[in-house]
Amino acid sequence: MKKAQILVVDDESGVRELVGDVLGLEGYAVTIAVDGLDALSQIRKQKFDLYVLDINMPKIDGLVLLEKVRGAGDQTPALLLSARREKDDIHQGFRVGADDYVTKPFSIEELALRVEAILRRTQGSQVTNILRCGPISIDIDQHLVKFEDEIIELSPTEYNLLNFLVERKNKVVRKDALLNAVWGIDFENNSTVVETYISYLRKKFHRGGFEGIKTVRGVGFQIVERL
Repeated sequence: MKKAQILVVDDESGVRELVGDVLGLEGYAVTIAVDGLDALSQIRKQKFDLYVLDINMPKIDGLVLLEKVRGAGDQTPALLLSARREKDDIHQGFRVGADDYVTKPFSIEELALRVEAILRRTQGSQVTNILRCGPISIDIDQHLVKFEDEIIELSPTEYNLLNFLVERKNKVVRKDALLNAVWGIDFENNSTVVETYISYLRKKFHRGGFEGIKTVRGVGFQIVERL
């Protein structure tokens, strides 16, 4: 199945990265925009299945952006991100066509559940998908990982790490990005936890000629389909 395409728009880099990483781990294809103008440019380039919009942004805020796209006939579902003090803006957001909202600070579980609920209502079974990288497949809906036809048992952390890498297959992922997305550590440190779990994954998946989990020294890690 085709992965749901989500546009995340927020002028705060930390929020953008967090939301993008969370939705990426959930199996969605994520595009990032740094403000409303950037979002309009991205919308002109491709079709999305969901917009995740921060309300309070410079240049074009989330409410004006949503009003513009609705005025152009674009009915793509929209989830608003709002500070708790902006209840009036939330009401305005619903008036201009928002589907739901999440208040900051939000839990990543709540965000993921609200996104899933919106897409389930608007797309039904279309949001199911399977990620693949060489002989590895990850069924997001069933939380099932296979190496060719063999089911591989993974711990929750192993699963999240593998999912994050496969979602970005063939790209080098920085160690600090993995620490943030998988372990919730938002700064680089001397921890060897990433290396430890990478070794666990290699023990389970490096076989039959496949050795696709790579270390890029001084940068991070990647998983590749072909050597």
